[in-house]
Amino acid sequence: MAEPGYPFRCRGATILRRQWVEVKLPAASVRCVSAPAVSAAESRRRVRRTLVYTVAGLLLLLAIVLASARVGERAGRLSDWQAFVLGVTQGLTELLPISSSGHLILVPWLADWHYLEAHPDFNKTFDVALHLGTLVAVVAYFWSDIVAYVRAWFRSIARRSIRSEDERVAWWILAASIPAAVVGALGESTIERHLGQPWQIAIFLAVFGVLLWVADRLPQERRIGDLGFWPAFAVGLSQILALMPGVSRSGITITTGRFLRLDRDAAARFAFLLLIPIVFGAVLFKGVKDVVLHPLPAGSAGPFLVGTLAAAGVGLIAIDLLLGYVRRHDYSVFVIYRLSVAAAIVLVIASGWRAATF
Repeated sequence: MAEPGYPFRCRGATILRRQWVEVKLPAASVRCVSAPAVSAAESRRRVRRTLVYTVAGLLLLLAIVLASARVGERAGRLSDWQAFVLGVTQGLTELLPISSSGHLILVPWLADWHYLEAHPDFNKTFDVALHLGTLVAVVAYFWSDIVAYVRAWFRSIARRSIRSEDERVAWWILAASIPAAVVGALGESTIERHLGQPWQIAIFLAVFGVLLWVADRLPQERRIGDLGFWPAFAVGLSQILALMPGVSRSGITITTGRFLRLDRDAAARFAFLLLIPIVFGAVLFKGVKDVVLHPLPAGSAGPFLVGTLAAAGVGLIAIDLLLGYVRRHDYSVFVIYRLSVAAAIVLVIASGWRAATF
């Protein structure tokens, strides 16, 4: 009798047995499902694309209306339109494997915006707002998954045993969240201060882009539930590298997942699911430290709101586009983009248009 939710292998592919049912069929009638096929747990938790794009469109429209009206904006400070551009940048780059922290440095560097650089207190609180936007996007998109995994985790605690795939995945997420949470709380600002220059970002974009390409050449053999505790912990350890601007949190998670032979869809999903506890912890920690315990800088309300809405709206679209894309393609397009941006940074610096430091 089959154990519920557990797959068995069929000539390098995966077949999912129905729960507590043993079916005997002629060999010719059995169709193997390739490794990238969505697991039973994931297939029952689909998000309607029309709802995703409707909500995303409304959030972006509201952000544009507020920016056009210059709500809460003050002369000489970060403008609402600048906040909108940075929110769109955050929404795209936090969720695609191309580095949000790197792009949030590069965009002001290229546009010659120096307000955030010259006002670190404002920069810290604005960073909280942008990450809150992408956190909202991921939580909204994966809400049913989050509820299922939280319930599964508490079930496993109450039972003192792990039985289902959802319970395993819940523990893998916890295992992978611990290393980055500890190191991020201790030294994120120090790392970004020493490794956040444009020329350094170019190096990290290129090097970790090549690593992503190498990892993505490996076979697709595993789903998230197949990982195991220590491989999941290894994925979490790799996230520490994402504290260096240009590496990319989702990028290094996907790269490590592909080295562990997760299929492309599973690697992307695991990256998004890991973002939730890490970013939630960062938003909570920074929110208390930089927002609750200190008054918001004057002229911050408008840019904060616009940036958060833009990041949330674009983030929803980025998640759906990436998951849809990697079900049919590999990650080469993101590797090419990373190498192209790295080359462009070198050309900009070599031409003298912008300095190598910011």
